[in-house]
Amino acid sequence: MTLAERLAAVKRRIREACRRSGRREDEVTLVAVTKYVDAETVRALLDAGVTDVGENRVQDAVPKWEALGGRGVWHFIGRLQTNKVKDVVGRFAYVHSLDRMALAEELEKRARQKDAVVRCFLQVNVSGEATKAGVRPDALFDFAREVAKLSRLRVVGLMTMAPIVDDPEEARPVFRALRELRDALRDQGIPGLDPVHLSMGMSGDFEVAVEEGATFVRIGSLLYQSDPGEPAVEPGHTEEG
Repeated sequence: MTLAERLAAVKRRIREACRRSGRREDEVTLVAVTKYVDAETVRALLDAGVTDVGENRVQDAVPKWEALGGRGVWHFIGRLQTNKVKDVVGRFAYVHSLDRMALAEELEKRARQKDAVVRCFLQVNVSGEATKAGVRPDALFDFAREVAKLSRLRVVGLMTMAPIVDDPEEARPVFRALRELRDALRDQGIPGLDPVHLSMGMSGDFEVAVEEGATFVRIGSLLYQSDPGEPAVEPGHTEEG
């Protein structure tokens, strides 16, 4: 299969998951995860109709962003170190991995310097795995209240990573729990906070995530593997976002 054919196949599966759950296809944005491919492959994805690109490592992403002249909507989906924030603000439209106040404050500082606004997802460790980043569910509301005080950050939703499982159905409770947390957070009516979106689901489980309300799915290996029968497991899952 060609890159365009694999992309079409993923979009078809998103469309079918939306149909099963009574949703519109345009409610779900495909973020093509490009951390293991070069700038020319990213260009080919954009030419094939991808609009949103996800990267995990600043040092790898910046040269690609510059080679492409900033083309596309760029999402930072990996764990972000505070000393790398200066290279993210102004290039990435979204940060999916906001999980601590030190990072929020650095994003705010750099956004002020560049007269920018950063759209952020609060990362929640729903599964409770020690290897996963993210705030605990019971700490989410307090964290959200503090972030909402920062004028240059816009919390657009929540993000989580599900455990690696053989059966995607095993990930469903994690995705459902994130949706319920999003709904409960919205019910809090925190001034300046209206988290609409859910960033959840990867190549191995994105259909279940869509059925549970995902609005952004982060797809990597399905777009690049040459054999459609290969298992859809993202390398470096804990960094994939």
